[in-house]
Amino acid sequence: MSVRPANGAFAKRSQSHVLILASGDRIRHVTVRPWMVAIATSIIGAFAIGYLAATTYLVLRDDLIGGTIARQARMQHEYEDRITALRAQVDRVTSRQLLDQQVVEEKVEKLLQQQLEISSRGERLDALGVGPQSVVPIGHDASLPKTEPLPYEEHAGAKSGLKAIEKIIGMAEPNTGTPTAPAAFAPITTTAEAGETTSDRADRIFSSVTLSLKGVAREQMAHIRQMTDGALRVSEAIRSIVDRTGFILPDHETADVTSAVLRTGEATGIGGPFVEPQREDEFEQSLAALDSALLELEQTRAAARKLPLASPAPANDITSTFGNRLDPFFGRLALHAGIDFRAQTGTRIRSTAAGTVTAAGPAGGYGNMIEIDHGNGVSTRYAHLAVVLVDVGDRVKAGQVIGKSGSTGRSTGPHLHYEVRLNGEAVDPMRFLSAGTKLADYID
Repeated sequence: MSVRPANGAFAKRSQSHVLILASGDRIRHVTVRPWMVAIATSIIGAFAIGYLAATTYLVLRDDLIGGTIARQARMQHEYEDRITALRAQVDRVTSRQLLDQQVVEEKVEKLLQQQLEISSRGERLDALGVGPQSVVPIGHDASLPKTEPLPYEEHAGAKSGLKAIEKIIGMAEPNTGTPTAPAAFAPITTTAEAGETTSDRADRIFSSVTLSLKGVAREQMAHIRQMTDGALRVSEAIRSIVDRTGFILPDHETADVTSAVLRTGEATGIGGPFVEPQREDEFEQSLAALDSALLELEQTRAAARKLPLASPAPANDITSTFGNRLDPFFGRLALHAGIDFRAQTGTRIRSTAAGTVTAAGPAGGYGNMIEIDHGNGVSTRYAHLAVVLVDVGDRVKAGQVIGKSGSTGRSTGPHLHYEVRLNGEAVDPMRFLSAGTKLADYID
């Protein structure tokens, strides 16, 4: 056995263990190193630990399997409880959505009724001829301004109204307008406020739409009142201008329903128990007032159009006015019962209003003269004509050529003598010509 000196100057020398293996004549010396001892010890320890682990597993296997099964069962119960809770939550959400759907449908139905009512009002206004471009005058001589267009210029039907409301509250799919299920509500397109729920947002949008519809209704009422006041002002302006001519337009009172029913009853026979009349709302009353005002205006315009307001010789100058003047033949003061227009022989003479010819031919100092009856005691005369183109009894239109100027009768040269008579008495024709200029914008 050999001895190896230890490392280090002052350390003790350790003895090495030698293992001698003899096999026949062969002898082998194996030095046992510390690392060999460590490896052998590790291997033996590993085998011991494995043996102990296997033994423990075999002993405790049933307990481990039972614990695993119990843990899995506990996890399954927890999972089932979670599913049950989620189902209950889904049921609550579904119930809330169904309830919200009913509320939304009721609100949509209410909005549709308001929208249809406004649409029907607009259609009734159109039936009266009261469109967004209707004329509303503000003065006697002023040009007639136009009213502002109303937002219901294009009337929506029930289908388009429903689509619009669904689009606003987010119940329609993009680009289709098809309502979806309550559980698949699309996000509301309006900006949501902080902490605001979908239901609160829908309520806010419905309130906004309702206020908008009420605003349209108020604008309709304001438009009707504006049109009524405008029609009454125009009618009064026409009457005021015509009054200056000396002619008073007749009052056109609308026949009331009672007298119409009585007249109808005399011919057809009607009856039945007495029932109180239906109470009309503010819109119906305003619409009735507008209808009456428009009827009054149209009748006033129609009466004014019958008056001789045009010139019998347009573009020709007036050479002599109405009133006293020196007679060209006697040289003394005499009444000139009309006005004279400078007109070369053959100038076409036109009727100043529609009417019936009551005289056509020679008439003493008038020469060839035409007289036209325009109704309500108003007549006109056209004298000193060279050619008469109408006969007694003919119906003529305003502006129709009725003759050609000349110098027949008591005349010093070619011209047109024009008269206007009220109930047979001559009046100044300039009043009617001036009134025609002022009324041009009111009755055309």
